[in-house]
Amino acid sequence: MLAEKKERVIMGIDPGTAVMGYGVILEKGSKIELITMGIVRMDHLDDHFLKLQRIFEKTIVLLEEYKPDVLAIEAPFYGKNIQVMLKLGRAQGIAMAAALSKNIMVTEYAPRKIKQSITGNGSAGKEQVAAMLQRLLNFKETPEFLDATDGLAVAVCHSFQRVSTTGKGKSYSGWESFVQDNKKRVR
Repeated sequence: MLAEKKERVIMGIDPGTAVMGYGVILEKGSKIELITMGIVRMDHLDDHFLKLQRIFEKTIVLLEEYKPDVLAIEAPFYGKNIQVMLKLGRAQGIAMAAALSKNIMVTEYAPRKIKQSITGNGSAGKEQVAAMLQRLLNFKETPEFLDATDGLAVAVCHSFQRVSTTGKGKSYSGWESFVQDNKKRVR
């Protein structure tokens, strides 16, 4: 078996149809460093499909620029409004498809799991998560949108899980490995 890389780049995405947050970290052994974080705005677009197109295109650009070894993404939360869940699920799926099209492994985390791993409290607010990330990664600037720190939190959560990049569990390194594991679901 091949030894794990000593360094890896992890991109985290907090999908959304108005604002998508992202964060990229460099993991060096047990240390993590902030590479970047930001948002992709879609609130100026009226058409849902144009928003999905923008998510795909911007995710591809980010993947090509930062060349992550893995994409960690926040799973849609279960809410009362099924239409909102459907739209968030589509946004998540589009970001996942972008990563899989580049043969980048994808792992998803529930919002509660992300908050728990960052703050120790699965019910923590966005502000608490952002403040803890500022301390952990030693940055001062507060992003205009907390969606950026939410995306960063997903990447840090993945790092804390010490999930290998060998493709075990719910992670796939590309379409071929997904199809291989899900033959009954693919026609």
